[in-house]
Amino acid sequence: MAKKDAPPRWDRKMQQRLARGEAAALGELYDRFASLVHGLAHRVLGDERAADGITREVFAHVWEHPDAYDPQQGPLRSWVATLTHRLAVQRLRATETAALAEGGPGSTEELERKVRHASVAARADYIVHAMPAPLRAALELAYFQRRDYRQAAADLGVTEDEARRRLRLGLQLLSTAHDTAPPGAPPGYGGAA
Repeated sequence: MAKKDAPPRWDRKMQQRLARGEAAALGELYDRFASLVHGLAHRVLGDERAADGITREVFAHVWEHPDAYDPQQGPLRSWVATLTHRLAVQRLRATETAALAEGGPGSTEELERKVRHASVAARADYIVHAMPAPLRAALELAYFQRRDYRQAAADLGVTEDEARRRLRLGLQLLSTAHDTAPPGAPPGYGGAA
């Protein structure tokens, strides 16, 4: 199986296989990206069943429109994440708008606040999953296990300076979640949905 961070060559071959209608290619793509798609959809929608539906929609779209992906615009992973984000935000807006129309609590401003919050959270998840493993490991130690940089250095088997560097870089990457797109994402990711 291909490495987690797929090179552009893998992306092009996968697109070609999907365009030829190879069901095995869809299975491989699903195995590789289903947790990313479901996680992003769940982060935006906050609902397991809705995230399952978005996951099905994303892979159905990829299967039906493999030529919609342009390898020149960025990695297949980013394109799939962009598609997931767009479909999940559309679903969130439709659900919330329907609730507003039925006289439910809230306002248009509250809906847009929810969409912005969900988008930032989804981008943060994407960034964490896409960052290099050493940075992710340092952040996980610091935030989930409450380790300081000295303890993280000991746990990771690196110098304290290296642990500080990894934490600083990881935090810098995470700080971009409020920006319009994560690093390496194609134009349009996280912007207007």
